[in-house]
Amino acid sequence: MAEYSVFSLLKNAFSGNRDWKPAWRKPDPKPSYDVIVIGGGGHGLSTAYYLAKEHGITNVAVLEKGYLGSGNVGRNTTAVRSNYLLPENIRFYEHSMKLWENLSHDLNYNVMFSQRGVLNLAHTPGQLDDYARRGNAIVHSGADSVLMTPAEIKRLMPALDVSGSARFPIIGGLMQWRAGTARHDAVAWGYARGADRRGVDILENCEVTGFIKDGDRVVGVTTTRGEIRAKKVAVAVAGSTGHVMNMAGIDRLPIESHVLQAFVSESLKPFLDTVVTFGMGHFYVGQSDKGGLIYGGDLDGYNSYAQRGNLPIVEEVNSEMLALFPSLARVRVLRSWGGLCDMSMDGSPIITTGPLPGMYLNCGWCYGGFKATPASGWSFAYTIAKDEPHEINAPFTLDRFHRGAIIDDKGQGATPRLH
Repeated sequence: MAEYSVFSLLKNAFSGNRDWKPAWRKPDPKPSYDVIVIGGGGHGLSTAYYLAKEHGITNVAVLEKGYLGSGNVGRNTTAVRSNYLLPENIRFYEHSMKLWENLSHDLNYNVMFSQRGVLNLAHTPGQLDDYARRGNAIVHSGADSVLMTPAEIKRLMPALDVSGSARFPIIGGLMQWRAGTARHDAVAWGYARGADRRGVDILENCEVTGFIKDGDRVVGVTTTRGEIRAKKVAVAVAGSTGHVMNMAGIDRLPIESHVLQAFVSESLKPFLDTVVTFGMGHFYVGQSDKGGLIYGGDLDGYNSYAQRGNLPIVEEVNSEMLALFPSLARVRVLRSWGGLCDMSMDGSPIITTGPLPGMYLNCGWCYGGFKATPASGWSFAYTIAKDEPHEINAPFTLDRFHRGAIIDDKGQGATPRLH
């Protein structure tokens, strides 16, 4: 197993970098495991890592239908924040933020977590009042948040149009300075390496084709690499949740799958030191260490399992960017991609036991999946190991929709695509 330090860096530099060891093994499947985690994205890998690290459960297999990191963990805009309104979400995402702050050290792998801040722009007095309310809720819950004036915002982002003649005048904003970005593929690689070095088997190109049951209890899966049995089977497959759960006989879930596009521009000189969101539409943008602008906006608005988007959203997102930064009008877009978001009915996740004996479910992440990666895996591992939720994910049960105990942070109601 490769170990990373200044000494290994120097050693391999002098040998022409020919002696680096693989970051994780390529094992063959065993006939059985204590736990199978379906989904080799950020949430599945972090779950396996924390099962081994926190609970000593190392006889674990992570099943990924493609190559590691080919799903949403490598198809997002890299933002990390905990600036939510409702206490259930603040507690959960703040726990994730604290894990992010020590993640590179914990994994012995640089995930390039950069606490450059996330700023939500306000364009009307009512919106600024709403941000003040949310900021107060955040501070009362122990996280950080501060209101900013237009002058302070202009000093932070000189390229931003804060003039009175702007199409959408900016009257303030809500900043979380501890928020920021992380390198999405490095997060996948770091968790994979960390899980592997603790004995977890990561099985790539191993697609689940069905579930093995003993009565109602799930006791294993059938895959393209053979039959694999387990005492516990955990599902963490994001936008493919409906498809995978249907193979287990669960044909009704309170989630929908939607495409979310993201874009990267050509590299520019550094001019945007933080992540900023548009208040009069759905748009967010940050600048990568390589200079490209990474940005996105709304869902495409229709149900799909395709990892690609449509042109109206391309036009909408870029027009919103130009409303904020008119000077970017001639910047070229290099590439775009689509991720499959599993949008829940109330906009909050599901991390729970069931819905079948021997099964555990992690889904419904909407736009929040990447930033939740550490806390999602940490709490899901606890739930699997203990057969009960931790207090930070106890509100995110599947039966809350039957009980009416919804966690609707945006107040959009039971319309998944609006969350």
